[in-house]
Amino acid sequence: MTNDASCATQLIDGDGEFNVAGLDNFIKTVNLAPCGLSYAVVAIMGPQSSGKSTLMNHLFHTSFREMDAFRGRSQTTKGIWIAKCVGIEPSTIAMDLEGTDGRERGEDDTAFEKQSALFALAISDIVLINMWCHDIGREQAANKPLLKTVFQVMMRLFSPRKTTLLFVIRDKTKTPLEHLEPILRDDIQKIWDSIQKPQAHQHTPLSEFFIVEVTALSSYEDKEDKFKEEVAQLRQRFFHSIAPGGLAGDRRGVVPASAFSISAQQIWKVIRENKDLDLPAHKVMVATVRCEEIADEKLNQLHSDKGWLELEKAVQVGPVRGFGEKLSSIIDVILSQYDEEAIFFDESVRNAKRKQLESKALDLVYPAYTTLLEHIHSKALDDFKTKLEQSLNNGEGFASSVRTWTQSILLEFDKGSADAAVRHANWGASKVRDKLCRDIDSHASSVRTAKLTEITTNFEKKLAKGLTKPVESLFEAGGNDTWLSIRELLKRETEVAVTEFSASIAGFELDEATVERMEQSLRDYARKVVENKAREEAGKILMRMKDSLGVVRIEIRHGTLLLLYFIGVLSPMECEMDETVRPVGALCCKTCGALWFSTVFNHDNDSLPRVWTGKEDIRAITKDARSAVIDSKINDKIVAYIMLEIAP
Repeated sequence: MTNDASCATQLIDGDGEFNVAGLDNFIKTVNLAPCGLSYAVVAIMGPQSSGKSTLMNHLFHTSFREMDAFRGRSQTTKGIWIAKCVGIEPSTIAMDLEGTDGRERGEDDTAFEKQSALFALAISDIVLINMWCHDIGREQAANKPLLKTVFQVMMRLFSPRKTTLLFVIRDKTKTPLEHLEPILRDDIQKIWDSIQKPQAHQHTPLSEFFIVEVTALSSYEDKEDKFKEEVAQLRQRFFHSIAPGGLAGDRRGVVPASAFSISAQQIWKVIRENKDLDLPAHKVMVATVRCEEIADEKLNQLHSDKGWLELEKAVQVGPVRGFGEKLSSIIDVILSQYDEEAIFFDESVRNAKRKQLESKALDLVYPAYTTLLEHIHSKALDDFKTKLEQSLNNGEGFASSVRTWTQSILLEFDKGSADAAVRHANWGASKVRDKLCRDIDSHASSVRTAKLTEITTNFEKKLAKGLTKPVESLFEAGGNDTWLSIRELLKRETEVAVTEFSASIAGFELDEATVERMEQSLRDYARKVVENKAREEAGKILMRMKDSLGVVRIEIRHGTLLLLYFIGVLSPMECEMDETVRPVGALCCKTCGALWFSTVFNHDNDSLPRVWTGKEDIRAITKDARSAVIDSKINDKIVAYIMLEIAP
């Protein structure tokens, strides 16, 4: 590669080796890639030593190696060379091909000639056919084999566009061009008609494949100034060549400049393998490769994007406000850049690769999105717990508080999830929202259970406090209406408690069956308190029987309660019991009466143990004790509990 502005570079050497590194360096040096479709490729073909390189250098200000006439007419251009056309807009690439019919390769070695011709036709918009003026109309013209080659290889090109063949007549004579051109066109048509064509193109006219243009130049050696003047005029035709009607006006099938290297490499590979070159399919292949490269570049760019990395880091700590919009903007940038670079490639391929890029980008950021939703979910649940607790502490109803804060928290969650949403994705937060609903319900249920348990426990304590001491006092007093008083006490305390309890749980908005069940449970508890107290009093009586009356054993035989003891029952109790009891409890009642007589007899009016001084009125004390036994009417409930305590 030279250091001149045209950057002449050997693209393919004489052995057919493709210079990949050289082409990539050339494209970078001349800044071809950003051109998109705004570039043209001009190739030149012709016999060896026909002045092709000289014409290209004067026409495009390139620096291809030229033949030195003083050293002989040997081959100077080997393989295929490219260079940038200096001063031509749009960017134009000149391609100088090895001359045909060269003696260095021999008459039978036409493989490379055909391959290079096919390559030039495949990638060029304009092909200059360099020919001698004196060959026009001649049967053995030097350019005839070349044209046959061009037309034959064109049959192997499945190309959607027409290539411009610009015939440059060298060393023109005094014969006007308008006289030479018809003869040349007739020669071209004869060659076209003579070649073998595929069945599909047996009757296809030349104009379906080529746009034929003709120009003529004076001799460079004999009329150099005139030659340069005419070349300067011809040069003007290459400005804006890609405009409609220009030399390269047919832009169908043009490969974007950024894929020029990939395209050229693949075309040459297919040609070397002697395969038919399907340019539309090739265009799709090139688009696939290049769009994948662009997409990969943009994905890598996202991986290292500062804004994305900051978002990814921040979301690990907690919620990030504006996450969705920020991330959407970052993805928009890489997609826009992709669109800008891939705009000239096959639309279907371009769109498919864009979707893949978008999908991969979303896959990359999805974990951060899910992490953010988890934060939003956790914060929402914590807020619900806090707000519910505050409402309950302020005395607000449980059910209404749950409804209010559930609605409020879900609304906040919806706002948060909407803020986290990425425009390019259709992820949705419904699953996380459903989980939040379940978690809220679970927490509310847990709190409901705890609060109801707490309320129930408080009322049970209140009932126990309101019943235990009074019942105990009633038992100690032992009046005739003991059980009636206990029943009235139980009913009164229970109804008050149930009424207050119902009011306390009203805010929970429980169903009627549940409320009734809980109220009944509270009633049962109150009754249990009394029953337990009666059981406790019965136990005391049993202990006194054993301790004070010498009862050795108490047992039930054949439905009869038996007391086995050493000391006999006091005689006053054996015949004057006024209490009616079940037969099975009669003996026990008498024994209880005796126990009661003993208790009254041995205690003063203040229920303190009597201190015997010998001055007491024994008769009066005995009478009082007997009266207490007769008036007490001990209820058979105590007897029942005594029996319950000793039942096997």
